[in-house]
Amino acid sequence: MSKHVYSFGEGAADGDGKMKDTLGGKGAGLAEMSRAGLPVPPGFTISTEVCNVYFRTGSRVPGEIQKEMLEALGLLERRMGQKLGDAENPLLVSVRSGAKFSMPGMMDTILNLGLNDATLAGLERKSGNPRFARDCYRRFMQMFGNVVLEIPKSEFEHLFEARKKKAGARFDTDLTAKDLDAVIAAYKNLVRRRSGREFPQDALEQLTLARDAVFRSWHNPRAIHYRKMNQIPDNLGTAVNVQAMVFGNLGNTSATGVGFTRNPATGEPEFYGEFLINAQGEDVVAGIRTPQPISELRRAMPGVYDQLREITTMLERHYRDVQDFEFTIEDGKLYMLQTRNGKRTGPAAVRIAVDMVNEKLISREEAVLRVDPQQLDQLLHPLLDPKSRAKLTKIAAGLPASPGAAVGTVVFTADDAVERAAHGPVILVRAETVPDDIHGMEVAKGILTSRGGMTSHAAVVARGMGTPCVAGAGDIEVSERARELSVAAGGKRLVLREGDWLSLDGSTGEVYAGRAATVEPDPSSGALAAFMSWADQFRGAFG
Repeated sequence: MSKHVYSFGEGAADGDGKMKDTLGGKGAGLAEMSRAGLPVPPGFTISTEVCNVYFRTGSRVPGEIQKEMLEALGLLERRMGQKLGDAENPLLVSVRSGAKFSMPGMMDTILNLGLNDATLAGLERKSGNPRFARDCYRRFMQMFGNVVLEIPKSEFEHLFEARKKKAGARFDTDLTAKDLDAVIAAYKNLVRRRSGREFPQDALEQLTLARDAVFRSWHNPRAIHYRKMNQIPDNLGTAVNVQAMVFGNLGNTSATGVGFTRNPATGEPEFYGEFLINAQGEDVVAGIRTPQPISELRRAMPGVYDQLREITTMLERHYRDVQDFEFTIEDGKLYMLQTRNGKRTGPAAVRIAVDMVNEKLISREEAVLRVDPQQLDQLLHPLLDPKSRAKLTKIAAGLPASPGAAVGTVVFTADDAVERAAHGPVILVRAETVPDDIHGMEVAKGILTSRGGMTSHAAVVARGMGTPCVAGAGDIEVSERARELSVAAGGKRLVLREGDWLSLDGSTGEVYAGRAATVEPDPSSGALAAFMSWADQFRGAFG
């Protein structure tokens, strides 16, 4: 019988890093890191083939594959000394997608699976932290309710924000255990009202429903659109990674973060990334809170920072490419949750390729083959003309998430971006982008967000597309409903409405009201000149 479920953890793995076709990129990375003895929470990967079987057999997983999954779950329970659904000593898991090719944010993730009314009490007793246990439960209910029961995320967020307002809480972390009890009760009512059923209490049923929902997310509209945009075949399917939870939201000695071994916007050889203290992984990439730069981790937790640098440097050398990694710190202990080749802009791709040749990591031929011709076009993106820019009002400075200049009229939704882009250049302005905005991001000349960081969804997708992006411009207030952005500039309140001109510089993070002129860059300088001379050398060899 062929194998469909691959376990990993405790310095061993059934699969390895070369098995991306079977395990998907995330699963292959987890297997490889486990084999290397890195601190990876144990788990198992259900292969991409099962996704295709699921669709072929009318949305069901055959009994023998279900049996294989339960055997892998049994091994995970033994490794952790915990049991899924056990009220005294509950195992909690994350359920995450992972296709062969990276599709950031396009498919679904569920954290803290295994929580119910009984295991909540067990988690509270074990952790001695009632607030933490309830925070995990409300996060799980929101993700499960959205991904599996298909209740819009905004309905959960509305209830959560209403409670924050009532409690006078500025941040999520200001809510007490009692506040979170009220949130959980409100979420249960919402699930009852919208799905006609109680929130599922059986942990194994939760796992089966979550696995199937992740398979279904392979065919959601945003994933289909992203594959079309990036020429990724529709028949690959996604793997499902089930992994023991580690908690970045246990308190002030816990954190979660995302990073790159080099700057994916410019290619500079600097440790690049962001983290949030007392948070879970989705908080960073979703762009809901603007995180701290990873350099601050050196101050907050120096030992963990040094360990993270050592591990990620080793991973870059092992894969001979820039790594995009995710990590969680639980009570001062570091865990690696993902490594994959990082998406980068055209200028970064050239700089990294040239630097890696100079560092003797790759050959010149490999360097030339690694840079896509479309990425070279990005090096010829126009820049804001300094003279023209000086005449405009600078309204904000955010994070330079993806380089280049963008000048266009303001739009506030992805649908409006598609409609207006047919008549002229547009800048998509959002509080934060979500994966469903992908069609609007594709046509926009630039992207501006008021929340989120350099590793948020907006930033990662914009860099992959070569679209200028300024993220986390906290001075601006964005109202999608009123279709306007407002900001205090020069002692007065400035309001820009849909159709007004905006200029942004994704290389500096600066945002200007009005229409700046642009100038062409000088393509004959630095890394590009070296790269082009190598490309000329090998032109004949590559046909």
